[in-house]
Amino acid sequence: MAANVYASATDGGSGGDSAQTRSGTGVRTAGSTIDCPDVGSKLTSVPEQARGEVDKELALLDEQIAKAYQRLSESAQQVRQDSGFADNAIMNPLKDKRAAVLERIAIAIDRVGDRPEGLDALAACTVRDSGNQAPAPGEGQDGDGGQAGNGPVAADFAPITSVQPGAGSPRQGTKASRGSFATGCGVNANGLFNSDNIIAAPGVTNGAHHFHDYVGNQANNAFAGDQDLANAETSCVDQGDKSSYYWPVLRLQNGSQEQDANSPGGGIEGNTGEIVTPKQVTLTFVGNPREKVTAMPRLLRIITGDAKSFVNGPANANASWSCTGFEDRQLKDKYPLCPRGSDVVRTFKFQSCWDGRNIDSANHRTHVAFTDAAGTCPSGFRPIPQLVQRIVYDVDAPSLEDGGRTTPLFAVDSFPEQQHKPVTDHGDFINVFDEDLMREMADCINDGRKCGAGAEAEPGDDPEGEPQEQPTKTPGAPQEQPTRTPDAPQGGNAGGKPGDTGDGDGGKDDGGKGEAAEPPATNKPAPEPEQPEQGDSPTTAPRTDEPEVFATPTPEGGTANAGEQDGSKDDAGDDTDDLGRSQAVGTATSAAPTPSLPSRTEPQAVGSGGLADTGAQLWPAAAGAVLVIAGFVVLRRVRRG
Repeated sequence: MAANVYASATDGGSGGDSAQTRSGTGVRTAGSTIDCPDVGSKLTSVPEQARGEVDKELALLDEQIAKAYQRLSESAQQVRQDSGFADNAIMNPLKDKRAAVLERIAIAIDRVGDRPEGLDALAACTVRDSGNQAPAPGEGQDGDGGQAGNGPVAADFAPITSVQPGAGSPRQGTKASRGSFATGCGVNANGLFNSDNIIAAPGVTNGAHHFHDYVGNQANNAFAGDQDLANAETSCVDQGDKSSYYWPVLRLQNGSQEQDANSPGGGIEGNTGEIVTPKQVTLTFVGNPREKVTAMPRLLRIITGDAKSFVNGPANANASWSCTGFEDRQLKDKYPLCPRGSDVVRTFKFQSCWDGRNIDSANHRTHVAFTDAAGTCPSGFRPIPQLVQRIVYDVDAPSLEDGGRTTPLFAVDSFPEQQHKPVTDHGDFINVFDEDLMREMADCINDGRKCGAGAEAEPGDDPEGEPQEQPTKTPGAPQEQPTRTPDAPQGGNAGGKPGDTGDGDGGKDDGGKGEAAEPPATNKPAPEPEQPEQGDSPTTAPRTDEPEVFATPTPEGGTANAGEQDGSKDDAGDDTDDLGRSQAVGTATSAAPTPSLPSRTEPQAVGSGGLADTGAQLWPAAAGAVLVIAGFVVLRRVRRG
């Protein structure tokens, strides 16, 4: 019996206008992209025994699209000379190679279950107009196409002040779970990056085709097993939270070269410019407006948003862009232009309903779900703590009138064909909380309390509720410098800061700024000490840090690549159109670090003196007392005489 798991052969393909240019005569490669049916999102049922093989084949489909897009973007002259070039040299070979991969997927599933139907109909792809105007030759980022010519463009930005405030959160019922649990895991100041994706492409180097920031678990790469994650170090203040939190990096399109400028996942695939370190990251778990929550199962995996939503359409998109002071206004398909003194904010509200059985699913979506508008989970699902991830960047509104020449454009990393569109923003989470701590989280939320080691780092309100009052940044005002801790974790992975020679200092000659990564911090001024509420967990006061950018200026006539990776060869060795098989199995993109994190300590006594200082202060007082007593003795003897 064959199982048909696809609603339509082309469902979810193009997310754009029906009048967009398709492959064939008239195709315009300068502003074009490749639109392929997303097989992974439709493959909702895969037997567990076939899951690993299928995941690797799905990752190969992504690599084939990336290589085809690269060829298309380099073939403007050939297409102008020959209208059939795109079809004959790129799209038809791509279709043939996709058909071979889809057949292998069908065979893998057929060995242990029912062979899926309709796979062959998903092989064909089209070329469509991206809406991006590529820069003229030699124009670089000054054109309307970003540093790499494939986005972002001026139309991808909008003033946050032009957005109407949202309706806010659903009304809470009498059984609502009103508490929150915050965990502080830093801002990835130690520069832990790679272009893997352990959830969507386990065991595949460069499975994401774009770089991620990682906080929390420090062993996260494509080859990390469950035990590796459980045994790893964590950047979180509470060492009971070894969860992995990751998202695409944000880059400034300013002409600088990062450490991945000539590497897969980086410049080779159009992800260019300085990687910006967040100014602040808050990770808060909240309750359900209708019911009590149940603890998350250990190793639960959640992907929110859709990295391919530009061509897939908005069905699974979950991007939210805003500015500090305006977080009641959210943009879904535009980057925000923030007023002076306001910072860019990315917010992810993860799925908060679980099917009660699975920690993952074939398409990484069907085991979790969102609530409806009233806050109710779908039938058969139960509420779990909802992760609300808020990432703040100190970046200025770009100068759109000159294509970012005066103030650079910014964009998140993306799959090459997704054109760095803001709607493709997404976040990933793997629950590696200690099980007792996870139960404490659920109890705290159900009891209506505020708990967690990062509780004081919470934003002051709902990200989509009333706006927060924000301090205004004064141009030229002195900035508070972070204090480095001697036992802070060292370095990042092999793809860390530019110039990193493996000694953990990032290769910087900046008076010690790059010598050690920061300890976990929430980057918010420390409030006055308060007594925790009854039952609350102790909190740790965060510090204020300036954001860092990990980049080196482009040298004249050369590159600044610090660790070139070779990921462009086909394993068959004879693939003339460069759309062949992937390096599906091999070594990790970068070695996972195991930094020595500072351990939690008991609160220290107020004051700066030790025992020696105290003794030094007591000696003068003691001597004075002796003299006073001697004086009294002499006086009494004089009186008696």
